[in-house]
Amino acid sequence: MPFVNLFLLVGIIILGMMTFLWLLSLALKNSSIVDIFWSVGFVIVAWLAFSLAQGYIPRKQLVAVLVTIWDLRLALHIGIRNWGKPEDFRYAKWREKNGPRWWWVSFFQVFLLQGVLMWLISAPLITAQTSGFPAILTPLDLIGTVAWIAGFLFEVIGDLQLALFKRKSANKGKLLTTGLWRFTRHPNYFGEAIVWWGYYIFALASGSWWTIFSPMLMTYLLTKVSGMTMLERTMRLKPGYEDYMRRTNAFFPWLPK
Repeated sequence: MPFVNLFLLVGIIILGMMTFLWLLSLALKNSSIVDIFWSVGFVIVAWLAFSLAQGYIPRKQLVAVLVTIWDLRLALHIGIRNWGKPEDFRYAKWREKNGPRWWWVSFFQVFLLQGVLMWLISAPLITAQTSGFPAILTPLDLIGTVAWIAGFLFEVIGDLQLALFKRKSANKGKLLTTGLWRFTRHPNYFGEAIVWWGYYIFALASGSWWTIFSPMLMTYLLTKVSGMTMLERTMRLKPGYEDYMRRTNAFFPWLPK
């Protein structure tokens, strides 16, 4: 199936899944369930492309497997973190602000918006599997794999360090400033961005250089919209965080000042 046809089909499927998820959120009165699906959705896209695209099979296998490992790990992490907890404060705030209108506003503000973003960002996952040329794994595929491994490790280790830190009651109210968190205030977001640049490099290896908008958009979202910026509005109210901000890079890892 050509890229354009497959890309449009993926868009329709994502719209259907997001609509179903929205209806489920109305029944559960919890819009934050979209955070878990944000990860799982890319797995569905990757394997749909694997099934329908006529690209080079070893590259298709590599992309589909890496997407599955990354997405399911992230979905499991978010699911465990949110299990038994109330709706995320971001969605709860929007729910309170919109009142009785939230049932339909949430479809556009949360589910449709994230569906469109998922659709656009998934472009490299599709193009990397659509093109049959070059019919060989290239140095770019190796670079993409190395980038993915580096980003994945940053994300996993950062999340694990934070989870272990929070598990100790003695650390309540304190800030994690050791491990990867000594070099960047958001190692998990940095890792996620690098993972997506890795996916882009796979697309680049198949000639789809123009899909660079995908990792750029993901990096922008992580640093300026729903990631760092939103989180730090809350975090900077904690004692010592302003000093931590002065000493530690926000995104790119580097030695503390």
